[in-house]
Amino acid sequence: MRLKLGIYLLFLPVFLWLFLLIVIPQFELLMLSFRFEDDYGDMIWSFENYKEFFTNEIYWYTFARTAFYAIFVTFLTFVVTFPVAFYITKIVDKKYALFLSILLLLPFWVSELVRVYGWTILLRETGVINFFLQYLGFTSKGIEFLYNDVSMIMGLVYTSMLFMIVPIISALDGMDDSYIEAAYDLGASKLIIFFKIIIPYASSGIVSGFIVVFMLTLGNYLTPNLIGGKNSLWFTEQIYNQFISSMNWNQGSAFGFLLLVLSSLIIFVALKLSKQSLSKALR
Repeated sequence: MRLKLGIYLLFLPVFLWLFLLIVIPQFELLMLSFRFEDDYGDMIWSFENYKEFFTNEIYWYTFARTAFYAIFVTFLTFVVTFPVAFYITKIVDKKYALFLSILLLLPFWVSELVRVYGWTILLRETGVINFFLQYLGFTSKGIEFLYNDVSMIMGLVYTSMLFMIVPIISALDGMDDSYIEAAYDLGASKLIIFFKIIIPYASSGIVSGFIVVFMLTLGNYLTPNLIGGKNSLWFTEQIYNQFISSMNWNQGSAFGFLLLVLSSLIIFVALKLSKQSLSKALR
């Protein structure tokens, strides 16, 4: 009884934090999403806020574009981070692995806003890259690298790398090297070892990283807005405009919950297609 009481008291602050700061506000936003102002100025219960999303082409297009780029950024983040994770866990000497892991974490000790502004300093027309290009004679005037889809994707990959590489490192770190050595001894090629041994063993970390990076990218507002510019057409900007610009909290709440439901549906379909389970990925 004392042990159970101690566990309850230990987790009580966590439960209160979840309930007061997440559950209650989300429930309030859900109620607001069903409130609609009629022609007489009265607030009524209605599905009109959700109907606006399905009947307005620009909202559908913006969400589809956001979802596509979020999936692409997630895959690109995996392609960039997996070799790094494999190098740290399986190739480099163990005494240097911790040092390299700390180097990966260092940039993320700084606020995302500062890191995004760092990218703008590098890529803007009068930025560092353009300075060297002009100094070396490759161009006579500055080139605007910002405010396009390519720079936006670069920024999103950079801000998401940590959330992909950490679970992959955790998964690969537990893999016995004798599996790879045995496969080599049996004549397996590098591609077979990679796809038949390494990827299946690290699948839980990969799926976990995919889910986290996809959700964070889909719900990102800062990076698309600062690097992608006004033409980024990111769905979170539509939500922001409803809340802040139009002061239409009811419509903004509906868009927010639609983003949650549709993104969860995409993850559910992806897990089914990859034959993975959410519980295994979140272990």
